Amino acid sequence: MYSRTIDDQVLTIVPSGWTYDNTFVLYDRETETLWFPYKKGLKGIQGRYYNRWLPKLDSEDTTWGRWLNRYPDTQILK
Repeated sequence: MYSRTIDDQVLTIVPSGWTYDNTFVLYDRETETLWFPYKKGLKGIQGRYYNRWLPKLDSEDTTWGRWLNRYPDTQILK
C-alpha cells in the first residue's frame, strides 16, 4: 500500500498495462507519471514526478479468516 499524495495533490494510481521485471508498472491519471514499486515505495520512472517517491504505508497481508479472527467485529459491505 502506498501514499497517493505528493506536493499536496492526491493522485489516482492505476495499472499502466506495462510490466517490467515481471512487475506491473503503474501510472497516475493526473500527471501520467509512470510509477514502479520498490521496497520503500513507488518511484516515478517517467513524467512530472520522475525520480520522486510515493512512500510505502504500513499495511498487512493476510487472509480473510485470519483478519476476522483478529478483528471479529469487522463488517463488510455487500
